[in-house]
Order: sequence, then C-alpha cells, then structure tokens
Amino acid sequence: MAEILDIVDENGEPTGETVDRVTAHANGIRHRTAHVWIFRESGGRVQVLLQKRADNKASYPGCYDISSAGHIPAGVDYIPSALRELKEELGISAKADELIYCGIRYICSDDVFFWQRVSRQAGVKNIRPMERP
Repeated sequence: MAEILDIVDENGEPTGETVDRVTAHANGIRHRTAHVWIFRESGGRVQVLLQKRADNKASYPGCYDISSAGHIPAGVDYIPSALRELKEELGISAKADELIYCGIRYICSDDVFFWQRVSRQAGVKNIRPMERP
C-alpha cells in the first residue's frame, strides 16, 4: 500500500493536497518527515545514537543514519509521527513531553548521502560511492 503524504507549502504547512511517497520523491514535491536524535552523556562526552540501515533498503542500504526518522502520513502531525517512528524503529516508547523541539530544517536532496559528503570534506578515503536506486 502506498504511503500518502501531505503536500506542504514553503512554510511546511499542508496545502490540502496529498501525494504518494514515490511520486513526491520522483518529482521533488515538498512533504514532511519527522527526525528524532537520541543523545546521552557518557564519560563526560556527548554521544548520539545512530542506526545502520538494513541491507535491503531501497535507498542507502547498509549506511548509518540518524536515530529515528520517517515520513509523516497525510493528516498526521510531527509529534505523533516522531513517537510512532521511535516505537517502530527502535522499540522505544516515549511521551511527547520527553521530546525536545530543535526546529525545522528545509532539505533539498542532492542525491548524495550525508555521510558521503562529510567524509569527502574530512578527507576520508575509505568510502564506497553511493548510487541511487
């Protein structure tokens, strides 16, 4: 079954129209995603939990990614979607008041996985090129 997403305006507000995820990605149609970063302090250092994408994922299989993220289904808001993704992806049951709002980011995909770009800028030599499916 296709994921149906709200089409949003330049401010991230739903326009009242919807689109399936595949079409949104193929045509660069604005839509929303929820991202949750899990941090902890250990030994005087801040650590972030990353997860490794499954090898059978269509995009960027086997790559490290943020703690939890997902598309926001049509008619659903950020918080319920973020809590759902935490439970589905990591088995973490959280409450809305346990989340800390960090802002909204506007991202336009450039077909380069984030770690690949960072690695190149840092001069890391041991990365394999990523290909989009």
